[in-house]
Amino acid sequence: MVRKRVVVAMSGGVDSSVAAALLVEQGCEVIGITLKTYAYEDVGGNTGNASSCCSLDGINDARAVAAHLGIPHYVLDFSAPFAAAVIDNFVSEYLNGKTPNPCVICNRKIKWEELLRKSEALGAGAVATGHYAAVRHDSESGRWLLSRGLDGRKDQSYALWGLTQESLQRTLFPLSRMTKEEARDYAARCALPVAAKGESYEICFIPDNNYERFLKERVPDLEQHVQGGELRLDGQTIGSHKGYPFFTIGQRKGLGIARGEPLYVTGIDAAANRVELGREEDLRARGLVAGSVNMIKYTDCRAPMRMTAKVRYKDEGASARVCTLDDGRLEVVFDEPRRAITPGQSVVLYEGDDVVGGGIIEAVIR
Repeated sequence: MVRKRVVVAMSGGVDSSVAAALLVEQGCEVIGITLKTYAYEDVGGNTGNASSCCSLDGINDARAVAAHLGIPHYVLDFSAPFAAAVIDNFVSEYLNGKTPNPCVICNRKIKWEELLRKSEALGAGAVATGHYAAVRHDSESGRWLLSRGLDGRKDQSYALWGLTQESLQRTLFPLSRMTKEEARDYAARCALPVAAKGESYEICFIPDNNYERFLKERVPDLEQHVQGGELRLDGQTIGSHKGYPFFTIGQRKGLGIARGEPLYVTGIDAAANRVELGREEDLRARGLVAGSVNMIKYTDCRAPMRMTAKVRYKDEGASARVCTLDDGRLEVVFDEPRRAITPGQSVVLYEGDDVVGGGIIEAVIR
């Protein structure tokens, strides 16, 4: 019997290591691949780079796990496509007054599209990751569907909405029916070298989680160009700010001004170098328009549909009316106003546990 050959994206963390171990246990021919996605000396913030999912330590940990499992392991340098698709987009979005989610773009463009191309050269029919999500084929529609993983606390389907039908067709999620605790227990039973390793939450190429530092180092003279713009409240200028790229919608601390009431960032106008402030009620909006749309469960929503929409990873989601506009963008109108809908972030649509599709928030409907 010919064993199924699978490429596993191994970050050196517990989840991807368990994914590889499960596939080995199932009799697959597993090849471990770790992606080097940026030049460590170019991003700064952590000389040891010990905490990031794509760190040097992560590469070494993935190599150790592969050796423990007796599988081949390769490190692939994807720093050039990662810089073009992910880092450059991250910087340009902030300069346009938006707050991007680079993990969404990385998943689609790098962890899947680029890795699938490499897997073909290795003769592998599928790519597996340690994400807590599920994929299945729907015989009635003929489409490949993405859905939440069993562990609702760790579900990562929100960040995977950009996966195409071609990518989902060749994807395995070995942890789809496991909880995080079960994965850790399995890692311990298998004596994986990373069984007790902690998790990383920051963006991989900003290991110190300091976006302001990163942007200033990445864009020469940025501070001189953006500092001193207007801070506005109720249409009136009430002060100046340190630079609009260093703010995000809903931000309360670090506004650089003291008032007798709580104020929040409610809008960012990059062209005018202006930051709008408001009160809690000013953060709420009826809906949004999203572009860069990828539909998974259905080809579109030309006929308006009701579903649950999430506007950030930790969002529990809320009921909304969704329709596809003539230009292909999505209009999402919530039953109740939602707080701090942020351009640049993702809106992800759910029908039960299934991901219907998603897009990048472009505009807010007040």
